[in-house]
Amino acid sequence: MEKYTVLLVDDEEEVIQAIMKKLEWEELGFSVTGYACNGVKALEMVEEYQPDVVVTDIKMPYMNGMELSQRIKAEFPTTKILIFTGFDEFEYAREAVHLEVEEYILKPVNSVELTNVFRQLKIKLDQEISEKRNVEILKKYYMESLPLLQSNFYTMLLEGQVRVEEVPRYLSDYQLSFDGPFFCCLVVHTSASQIPENMNSLLLSTSVQKQAEEHLGEKWRAKAFPYLENTVLIAQLRSVREMRELTDDCDRFCKYALHIIGAVVTVGIGQACKNIHDLSKSYGSARTAVSYRVIYGVSRAINMEENLPQETGVPASGNDIQLTSLFKMIRLGSKEDIEKAVEQYLDHASLQERSLQLYHVDIMELINALYRFAANHEITGKAFPDNMKVLYARLLDMDSDALKKWLTDICFFFYEELLDARNRSTKSFVSKAKEYVHNNYTDETLSLDGICQVLGVSNSYFSTIFKKKTGKSFVGYLTEYRMDQASRLLIETNDKSYVIARQVGYTDPNYFSYVFKRRFGVSPSRYRTEHTGSENGGEK
Repeated sequence: MEKYTVLLVDDEEEVIQAIMKKLEWEELGFSVTGYACNGVKALEMVEEYQPDVVVTDIKMPYMNGMELSQRIKAEFPTTKILIFTGFDEFEYAREAVHLEVEEYILKPVNSVELTNVFRQLKIKLDQEISEKRNVEILKKYYMESLPLLQSNFYTMLLEGQVRVEEVPRYLSDYQLSFDGPFFCCLVVHTSASQIPENMNSLLLSTSVQKQAEEHLGEKWRAKAFPYLENTVLIAQLRSVREMRELTDDCDRFCKYALHIIGAVVTVGIGQACKNIHDLSKSYGSARTAVSYRVIYGVSRAINMEENLPQETGVPASGNDIQLTSLFKMIRLGSKEDIEKAVEQYLDHASLQERSLQLYHVDIMELINALYRFAANHEITGKAFPDNMKVLYARLLDMDSDALKKWLTDICFFFYEELLDARNRSTKSFVSKAKEYVHNNYTDETLSLDGICQVLGVSNSYFSTIFKKKTGKSFVGYLTEYRMDQASRLLIETNDKSYVIARQVGYTDPNYFSYVFKRRFGVSPSRYRTEHTGSENGGEK
């Protein structure tokens, strides 16, 4: 049972002693913590002991009961106040209703009346304490469950289950801040087949999530949470131009995760969006980007917009899982994978075993799905005849083997078109990078960061593709081209080495000589002598 403390205040000590003796304090659930003979002393004791109840007379020296009550209510608003008052003071005391005094007790004090007052006061205090504790408990439970509530909200955003008008309420209730103004989903995939010793996949994924929060959370104001066996981060950007920097940061994180905790991590980066309500689209493209690790490799970041500029939509036939799997193999698999996917689709659909009416519907849906796939991937050419009715009628007349061959052939056609498109895309910016080097190799500030900024791609993606297409790193290619130009100038001109160094982008002639010798095995002056027989333009 709760026990509450009482402070008695009266300038007549015999009155206080009488009150203390008249009541069974323990039985009522109270204890007298002390008494004071004036308002000033009483206020000091209230500050020190903070009693639950103050029983005070009105007429006292130094500070009367009304003033004391005012001070207590101002400084300790939860303290209950009982006022002793004589008959002639009663109306005066009643006028002070703003003090929220619990009870006015007429003198002389009656023990029965006083006992009833404290019994009612005990019930009231118990109710208030119970309510407060319930609120505190609820607040505690709420704060403990807040991370889970926030994670559920993020999941609802990814699945497109939050209406636009509901977003502000969720943000307020879950104490979230999404200032943006742009947002981007990152899907962090941890390989379950390459796990360090003494580590299981669950612990590894947890470690990766924690490291991702530490390395990407603060800078990108990112919200991290687990979703469908991956870690998802919702990053916030001030400008779409920051996507390149975000991609590079994610790529560095992948390298860090492999080096420090031995985790093979791939980060898929979705398209930027201007409203958190559209995060489902960003998440979808991030998931697709992660799936391209079979083509571009793991332990790296894959930016959907950089790697797949030709894809403008998510191809899907709707509810047919087998058809969706077939499209995935066209994008990511080999021709053998495509053949298996075609067989699985036809076996699953069992087109020939259905009624004629349903068979006609299935063929129509197949044509529509293939047409959407081609349109979404900007595949042109002779994929379909001009008259779709002719194709529809032709497919209806095919037997199962002929239909299988036709579907396989068109899937192979899509596969080759996507492969060519990817090659054209990468060749295009590799060619642009080479051309830029040829036109700007004299610029001493030319660097990997610079060329990526010009091309509008991330360092990680550019470096991977450039090395794959040329067999050299960008810096290696730039250095080699500069040295080729330097060797030509040494033969064709009489310029000094330090002059030629500046002409090919080197401000330090000593470093230029070092790089030149590393490439050709001899110093610039020796190279000139060997190729021209002249020693003019020796090193300075």
